[in-house]
Amino acid sequence: MNIIFSKSAAYLSHLPFGLDDMTVNQDVNGNGAVRRLPRAVNDCSSYISAGFKANTGSLLLVLRMSKHKLFLLRHGEGAWNKENRFCSWVDQKLSKDGVKEAQDCGRLLKEQGYKFDLVFTSILSRSVQTAWLVLEAMGQEWVPVVKSWRLNERHYGSLIGLNRAEMALQHGEEKVKLWRRGYDVTPPQIDESHPYFLEIYSDRRYQTCDVPKENLPRAESLKEVLDRLLPYWENTVVPEIRKGKTVLISAHGNSCRALLKHLEGISDQDIASVTLPTGIPVLLELDENLRPVKPRQLLGDQAKIQAAIKKVEDQGKATPST
Repeated sequence: MNIIFSKSAAYLSHLPFGLDDMTVNQDVNGNGAVRRLPRAVNDCSSYISAGFKANTGSLLLVLRMSKHKLFLLRHGEGAWNKENRFCSWVDQKLSKDGVKEAQDCGRLLKEQGYKFDLVFTSILSRSVQTAWLVLEAMGQEWVPVVKSWRLNERHYGSLIGLNRAEMALQHGEEKVKLWRRGYDVTPPQIDESHPYFLEIYSDRRYQTCDVPKENLPRAESLKEVLDRLLPYWENTVVPEIRKGKTVLISAHGNSCRALLKHLEGISDQDIASVTLPTGIPVLLELDENLRPVKPRQLLGDQAKIQAAIKKVEDQGKATPST
C-alpha cells in the first residue's frame, strides 16, 4: 500500500524530517518531481518518492508501507569459521561460541516479540542447528523447518579447507578478497583429487536435491549462488510470504548476501562491501511487491555488531606465519 501525504497535512509533523528543505524540479506547467530530499532521509531516498502539483501547491510524499517482515540469519560460528578456513560445502557443526550466538539470537528475537510461521535452511548442519537453537530459545520449536540445498553456502571449489589468512600471505589480500567477495569471480573447481571431494559428493543428503548429483556445482561465484537460489526464492519462499507468513531464512553468509543483492538492488561492485556477521538477525521490511521499504536492520547491540563485522572482514587479511 502507498500512502500519499500532502505538505499541508497536519500529520506530516510526525515524520522524522521537515519538508522546507526540499528542492523541486518544475516543468513548464509547474509540475515536477523532488530532486533532493532532506538530509535526514538521504539514506532512505530510494524508499520515498515525491512530487509537486502546481495547481494545488501541494508537495506530495509517497511512502511505501511495510506489509511483510523477512528475517535473514547467517548461522552461528562453525568450527572452521573459528579456524579461518573456507568451509563451504564441508559439513561442520557449530562451535561452542556458535551455539551461544544462536541461542542469544533466539533470546533477542523473543524479547523483541517476534514470532515465526516458517523457517527455511540449507541442508548443511550448521544452518539447521542454528535454526533449531533459535526456535528453542524462542519457545517456538513447533515451527516447521524446510531445507534445501539451494540455500547452501557458496561452493568455493578447490579453495575449500584452506586458511584465508595464509592464502592472503601467499597470494595477496586483494586476490583473496576477490575470491571471497567478488560478484562474478569463480574460484578453481574442486576435482576428485581434492581431500574433501568424496566427503561432499558421497554424502547422502545430496541425493535429495532437485538436480542430479553430477549437475551440482563444483565451484561458484556469488552470481552463480544467486542463479541457483532465485528459483527457490520465487517458487517456494515468496508464495509463503505472500500468504502473510513471517519467515526466517537461516542460511549462510553468501546465500544471505546474494538474496540481499536481489531484494535491495545492490550493484555488482557494492555487494563486495556487504558483510554479515554470524548469529546476527537481519530484518527486512517489505511492501506488497516484496521491495524493501527501509534499509535492512541488523538487530542487537550495535557496537558488538560492528566489532563482529570487522572480525569477518579481517579474516581475509594476511597474518605473519609462525
